[in-house]
Amino acid sequence: MGKKFDFEYIVIGSGPAGITAALNLARLTDKKIAIVEGGLLGGALSAHDLPNATSLDFANIYYKATHSAECGISGMSLHFNFPTAVNHQNDLVRSAVHTAHEKLEKAGVTCILGMANFIDKNTIAIGEREYSARYFVIATGAKLNTSNIAGTENVNFLTPETAIKSSRLPKAVCVVGGGATGCEIVEYFAKLGVKTALLERSSRLLPREDEEVGKVMREYFENELGVIVLTNARVVALEKDNVSKRVVFSKDNHEKMVRVDTVVLATGSEPATDLGLENANVKYKRAGILVNSNFQTSAKNIFAIGDCIGGESSTDLAMAQGSYLALALAYRAKLPFNPAGIIRAVSTCPGVAVVGYSEDDLVRRDKRYRKELVYLSETSVMGSLSKAKGFVKIITNRENHLVGAVIVAPNAAAMAHELALAVRDKISAAELANLPHAVLSFSEAVQIAARRLMARKK
Repeated sequence: MGKKFDFEYIVIGSGPAGITAALNLARLTDKKIAIVEGGLLGGALSAHDLPNATSLDFANIYYKATHSAECGISGMSLHFNFPTAVNHQNDLVRSAVHTAHEKLEKAGVTCILGMANFIDKNTIAIGEREYSARYFVIATGAKLNTSNIAGTENVNFLTPETAIKSSRLPKAVCVVGGGATGCEIVEYFAKLGVKTALLERSSRLLPREDEEVGKVMREYFENELGVIVLTNARVVALEKDNVSKRVVFSKDNHEKMVRVDTVVLATGSEPATDLGLENANVKYKRAGILVNSNFQTSAKNIFAIGDCIGGESSTDLAMAQGSYLALALAYRAKLPFNPAGIIRAVSTCPGVAVVGYSEDDLVRRDKRYRKELVYLSETSVMGSLSKAKGFVKIITNRENHLVGAVIVAPNAAAMAHELALAVRDKISAAELANLPHAVLSFSEAVQIAARRLMARKK
């Protein structure tokens, strides 16, 4: 008779990857399942994604109301109650945590609050208690990486999570890091009237994306929002005095400084692996927990998904991994995970959405491709209703099937779904060109790009 365990599956971490895995395992099996969370139930969904979306919505509403004089809206005397806005955000987070708990409880998943530490490959300790399981799923996410900046232990800085929860709006803020999260934080503060500077160590904003994306975002920040943007600026230290904080950075081989009252570090993340993995013989590196194509670690009964395994970071990707792993465990399937069609989004306005391969990806892989880029100014809606900046770029292989797409536009993520389907199911540019699109919508740019690709082919 086999060993008796407290649970069949214990999922460590209740963020996008963990909660998706737990709920799907509960749906697909009749086994005992537990989920462990050391912070807010819901993980990054509760701590970052929901507060971030709520804060950006608040900032966009205020900014649009105060910058729509050409539409006959006079909002120059409009004021906002910042504590009320923050309280509203907190209420939504509390509701989301409660809803997450209800979903897990209804599914029969046991919720355990506390930090987990492996004792061996089948046992974890949480406080004074021990819990055993036949299988474990590690979904502990990632934590902020500030290792390359001196002085962080002596200067009070904000993280992307704490910045949007602060009950006091700063007068001047410096955001370090021009990736997706950094750009979202910059837009939030700038649209609420805060003097904002953005420092990015790469040569362009959003360096993970194609060059045109960073160019549009920089023009938007500088020309419309008045943000000071400095690229090729490597932050080396934080300092403080009785009056302000100083961000010391290196640019053009010279050391320079920005003086502000608030600093936000959006410097990227590193996998959260501090849970006694050595005790369970789980191999890992600084870049993340090592897994095979089925997310199995070096300990055969332990799996890992989400940001803790490193690589591309995305809520949508983490949830897709959670769904895949639950299905694989429930049915003992070993089909490799296929990320085709997953959308990578930046929630600014204009937003950014990337599906499949970017042009940079294909160049690095020395792959031949065809592309077409259409600016939003070429669509019908631009001539009548909008002044939005941005573009749609679609990329095909030599057989003219879509392999990637990049969108910079208002509601970019919502526009990306037809392109996600096209990339996943290898739909051709011809099929996209012949698909009807709504009049006076930016999605017309997709159709224009596809038609131009077909015309060039002839």
